[in-house]
Amino acid sequence: MSPSDPIAAVTHDDPYPYYRELLARPPLWHDASLGLWVAASAAAVEAALRHPALRVRPPAEPVPKALQDTAAGQIFGRLVRMNDGAGHCPFKQALASTLAAIGPEAARTAGLASAQALLGKHRPAADLAGLDAFVREMPARAVAHLLGVPDDHLDEVAAWTDDFVGCLSPLADTAAVVRGTRAAEHLQRLFHALLRTRTSAYLVALADAAQAMGRLPTDIVVANGIGLLSQTYEATAALIGNTLLALGRQPSLSQSPQHDWHALREVVAEVVRYDAPVQNTRRFAAEAATVAGQTLPAGAALLVVLAAANRDPAANASPDAFLPRRAARRAWTFGAGVHACPGEMLAVTIAASAVEQLLHAGLDPAALSRTFAYRRSGNIRLPQFHP
Repeated sequence: MSPSDPIAAVTHDDPYPYYRELLARPPLWHDASLGLWVAASAAAVEAALRHPALRVRPPAEPVPKALQDTAAGQIFGRLVRMNDGAGHCPFKQALASTLAAIGPEAARTAGLASAQALLGKHRPAADLAGLDAFVREMPARAVAHLLGVPDDHLDEVAAWTDDFVGCLSPLADTAAVVRGTRAAEHLQRLFHALLRTRTSAYLVALADAAQAMGRLPTDIVVANGIGLLSQTYEATAALIGNTLLALGRQPSLSQSPQHDWHALREVVAEVVRYDAPVQNTRRFAAEAATVAGQTLPAGAALLVVLAAANRDPAANASPDAFLPRRAARRAWTFGAGVHACPGEMLAVTIAASAVEQLLHAGLDPAALSRTFAYRRSGNIRLPQFHP
């Protein structure tokens, strides 16, 4: 059965035939059942992500109502990726340059260390519940390691990140918001301490870069350090899970990747396009705007279907073929324009490190095809593994 709408498609077993149907529609069209305009083609998605009048949050609600006056809401409101204009630049430049300085070797080292620690803890190659825990925890541990979090705090930081991310979802109930707020308070205290004691080279570098640009609000530096944890958490976990499924469905791929880091990294990069961990995002018209030939009224909400654009033949030849060595690959999974996510290298490297260690530990991706269901979400395509 085809998905009922683009949001239901995120967790559908196979949403890609439906996405092909969306590509045949006008560049922007209105879904009355969702109350959203929809952009799905590569050209429309690119136009939407780059249009200066389209914002990442509704102008009248910069912080979700459920999070207002909470520690979680404080962090959310200070995130560069949740702000536009003066709240976004030039701090985005400081964040991007500091993140770029981490480099792929450091990212891989952190990824391998985190994966190896979790292999002993969860036995993911032999136990599906352990595999699910491994996939969820590994990205947060790896990023926390890069941020200078001491080893004896990595488990609790991973748990706090899970709770914090959980409360950001529009699907979060009151109990989830309470857990997420408590986790946000713990993370704020820890990250302020890391910056105050100069334990975190990343936070210190971010603060120095911000100061050089004339902006040194400690709370914003801390919030965006926590934001790196939360932004890579579910998306990187989903990238790990979707890569395992891709290996299981493409038997020819499992012949060499476990012995070849570069080949495995190419597989993960193609998964970013082929089965995107982040399937869609939203934009909000701060004023009337014409996007891809369609005039949107002020206040209009636009669903930007990144996963459909990734499979648009106008952007990628043979879009439904899985080609790790695809030439001139185009993908919108990490966005475009001023809000393009600077963490793509980090996410791909951490995910490849996780999959590499799982394969070395003896995990058989082909055995996973009937042992998962997608986690309930309106944006993230995250498989949860179960017996």
